[in-house]
Amino acid sequence: MTALLSARGLKLAFGGVKAADGIDLDVGAGEFLAIIGPNGAGKTTFINMTTGYLRPQAGAILYDGRPILGLAPRRLVTLGIGRSFQLPQLFGEHSVAENLALAIAAREGFWSPFRPLMRPVWRDEADEVLARFGILDLSETRADALNEGARKLVDIAVAVALRPRLILMDEPTSGVAGADKMAIVETLVRVLRDAGVTAVFVEHDMEVVGRFADRVAVWAQGRIAALGPPDEVLADPAVRRDVIGIDPGEDVHAAA
Repeated sequence: MTALLSARGLKLAFGGVKAADGIDLDVGAGEFLAIIGPNGAGKTTFINMTTGYLRPQAGAILYDGRPILGLAPRRLVTLGIGRSFQLPQLFGEHSVAENLALAIAAREGFWSPFRPLMRPVWRDEADEVLARFGILDLSETRADALNEGARKLVDIAVAVALRPRLILMDEPTSGVAGADKMAIVETLVRVLRDAGVTAVFVEHDMEVVGRFADRVAVWAQGRIAALGPPDEVLADPAVRRDVIGIDPGEDVHAAA
């Protein structure tokens, strides 16, 4: 496996709480890696360290073989690292198309308030990305008028408009109605795989994890407690009991 992202010896503590306690992890190019674990295990902390929002007290992070610790989130975006949040970070007063155009402008690095945002070439690209997600019909809708499922798709579409090689997603199905969840995940996985994007995603729905992840990393008290294919990890009695919260003999999908 050729690693696109590598973490070595990451340590970060908040007071007496160890959010990262010697994290070692490689993510292969083109891989979909799911991160699971109880609240407070350090899952989001890892994403924040990787995307420049937090800096570990020890350790290293390599992206495509290059050290990236200390680089600002904006700089990491230009290197090809995208991010979506548990709560979508959209400009509510702007249309969906305008949100994507802002991302495209940021990627290109030369937009200013004194230049028009909706340049034809940017609008065409925004529409193309929205069409890939099947939400072109929402292009003129204000972001603050979207339902939660659509907001999630638009948030990830904004990240895709940055043309990342790697995207980190914090609970992409959080707040999405159960009836819509699988359709939304199927859409975003299809788009990302078609684009050859490597994905790391934090997820609590074990059905989503089992269906879409290539590997699963289990976080526990700032450490990786288990790592491997979904079928193996989700069948581990300790993971089922301590992370998923079900009896080892129970159907894992019943806890989703």
